[in-house]
Amino acid sequence: MREILGRRRRLRFRSRARTARLDAAVTFAVEWNWPVLPGADLRTTTRATTGLRTLARAAANLMAATRTDVEPVCSCPDPDCVVPGAHPYDPGLLAATTDERMVRWWWTTRPDAPVVLATGGGAPCAVSLPAPAGARALAALDATGMRLGPVVATPTRWSILVAPYDLERLGELLYAKDSVPSSLRFHSEGGYLLLPPSVAGSGQVRWERAPLAGSARPWLPDVEAVVDALVEASTSTPGGGSRLAY
Repeated sequence: MREILGRRRRLRFRSRARTARLDAAVTFAVEWNWPVLPGADLRTTTRATTGLRTLARAAANLMAATRTDVEPVCSCPDPDCVVPGAHPYDPGLLAATTDERMVRWWWTTRPDAPVVLATGGGAPCAVSLPAPAGARALAALDATGMRLGPVVATPTRWSILVAPYDLERLGELLYAKDSVPSSLRFHSEGGYLLLPPSVAGSGQVRWERAPLAGSARPWLPDVEAVVDALVEASTSTPGGGSRLAY
């Protein structure tokens, strides 16, 4: 009986998660006019690994012990994909759309697919950092009173959403800086970003700073203001260190 109840709870949780992804994709595309598409799916596989176990403390004799690990793998053709479930694949990035019927069809036929935002053009762009550096950077920006928009977090990286910019403007902005932290990544035209509540191989995608509830379309800061603040935060640490180091 306990096993049956546990299975039912897992099925209900999975059903809610699938509905949440569909609802989120429709909100992004229809209400906020953000072009989205489904990303590569995750599959699970078993991997046999070999470990060593100490048999006797005094003798320190070792023997091989085999265990089986379950790990997610990407549905894309690359067997060694380093970002499973965290990139576009079938359809490609150019298929991103704001059409409600297409979005609903995608997530009805592929309810577990992650939600991928095609950045740039008229859609949001982003500046991302490794997760530990992102947490420190947000604390530093909050201390200055800077207004931020939505921030997307994964276990490995945090992404600050910014207003759309093109590569020419980004190049001019970076050229004007004496130095820019190497931990920064820029997601603009031709790029993409996973949005909540997706799940990738690295783990759950969530809002670190969620859009304001009921907002017609989230407000986004200018990329120059964000980069200026991040560069300042990285060079103003006592002792000459950087808050953006990782």
